[in-house]
Amino acid sequence: MWQALIIMFIAMSMIPAGDTAGKLLTNVHEASPFFVAWSRFVLGTLMALPFLRPDTFRLMKDWRIWLRALFLTGGITFIQIALTTAPVANVFAAFFVGPILSYVLSAVLLREAVTPMRSALMALGFIGVLLVVRPGFDASPGLAFAALAGCCYGAFLTSSRWLAPLGRPGSLFFSQLFLSAVMMTPFCWHMTPALTPTIAGLSLASAAFSAGGNLLLLYAYQRATASSLAPYVYFQLIAATALGWAVFHDLPDLLTIAGLVLIIGAGLASAVLGQRAARA
Repeated sequence: MWQALIIMFIAMSMIPAGDTAGKLLTNVHEASPFFVAWSRFVLGTLMALPFLRPDTFRLMKDWRIWLRALFLTGGITFIQIALTTAPVANVFAAFFVGPILSYVLSAVLLREAVTPMRSALMALGFIGVLLVVRPGFDASPGLAFAALAGCCYGAFLTSSRWLAPLGRPGSLFFSQLFLSAVMMTPFCWHMTPALTPTIAGLSLASAAFSAGGNLLLLYAYQRATASSLAPYVYFQLIAATALGWAVFHDLPDLLTIAGLVLIIGAGLASAVLGQRAARA
């Protein structure tokens, strides 16, 4: 279990690090957010080649696998757009509408069990998201895109649970990267900026941190159950806040901090209840 916790901490720190590299590409080096998302999928596909198996091609003939990849494409693209105007911590807080939506979709579409207490905690987490996003006339367009990215990711999580029996984790991992790259290439290949060493390095870092974090999740789940590791997904918010401060000198305001506390607290409590239900 300690090995799994260490792996989860590293994985949940790597994913915000990949988006921090993406924000540097768009804000400092004026790369298109669409290029950042597309290059992440292309480079991630190359990194995932060791997971390519004969059954992977069979898997990609299923339209549902394409739908799952489309959700991931939207999530990554919208979060890159969000990062062009909003701080990293705020974007990740708004993005965490995803697990809340996944909870609702899994209950409605997959008939997964729900409890009044967990539903109440999810509602509390949603209030935390609203404190960060603050919808209305003063709402930040970047945070609206972050919430939209979270909605896409919530659909991706639910579809991942739906399609998990279709193939091995490695095959599903490769298919989501490859198909996302295929879908984006016709629209984004011409957006490639001049590949200076800095832009090439940041593009590689963005893809490597993102792919590496998701790959480490697979290894963590080999060492412990998903329900026991669920609370540690919220390491992402802590890492995102720290990276935003260290790289961009962005410190959340009081309302954002309150929202972060609600999201993390509700998420941890919900995960603990899920663990207890799994053991019962």
